[in-house]
Amino acid sequence: MRHITVDQKKCRHDGICTAVCPMSIIEMKGGLVPNLVAGVEDLCISCGHCVAICPHGALSLDEMSVESCPPVKAELTIGTEQMEQLIRSRRSIRAYSSRAVEKDTLARLIDVAHYAPTGTNSQQVQWLVINSRDQLHAISGMIVDMLRYLIKEGHPLAKAYRLERSVAAWEAGKDPVLRSAPALVIAHAPKDYPLAQVDSTIALSSLDLAAPTVGLGTCWAGFFSMAAAQWPPLQEALALPDGHACCGALMVGYPKFEYHRLPTRKEAVVSWRE
Repeated sequence: MRHITVDQKKCRHDGICTAVCPMSIIEMKGGLVPNLVAGVEDLCISCGHCVAICPHGALSLDEMSVESCPPVKAELTIGTEQMEQLIRSRRSIRAYSSRAVEKDTLARLIDVAHYAPTGTNSQQVQWLVINSRDQLHAISGMIVDMLRYLIKEGHPLAKAYRLERSVAAWEAGKDPVLRSAPALVIAHAPKDYPLAQVDSTIALSSLDLAAPTVGLGTCWAGFFSMAAAQWPPLQEALALPDGHACCGALMVGYPKFEYHRLPTRKEAVVSWRE
């Protein structure tokens, strides 16, 4: 059974915590301090909304003390123009320098990305990091074998994606699959979790946007994700936990070149209902 702890000296009885609880299980009775509604304590998803919203630092959860939750720093708030440039300047990096990616740097990015929202705060996304060019080269070879198979079988994807060009590039000594990236970050989750794909994509997108802040570039690994879903040799090599499936992956590395402009895009198609 979960509990909340309230510092009665700090609590101002403003009811903010009751208003933001996503499960509506915090109540205030007779001017008393907030508490969980009796009989439904197990509905608490430990999201931390109540701890984060209290301006007085009065509330803690069993597993989340107010001391363990650092305050929001106004001076670190990103402005609209900064956010716009961050998103617009984000590029899919397909040319990487020879520099290896430090394990600590990848760990820091994942630590940031794992704070991304998940359904009912279930936090079921897990990570596999392959930080070896040799291992990734071998994986690319496995995926090229799948491309050859699709071409041989006359699969619609072979024509749609002109897979013969990718195979020819590989045979010419290039890596059209993982682009000779030094690292690959894979998100995986239980197959029976309904929001596995959504949660994993949000987490990877968060990592994708955070990567340039430490000098790294990324690219979504489409061929890899396709193969991880259906190519037995790759599935065996990945050896994900039983019952888990790959939900997406990012190539990661230091960009070989620097971009200087913000390319345009088609206008957003929006339908307004007011």
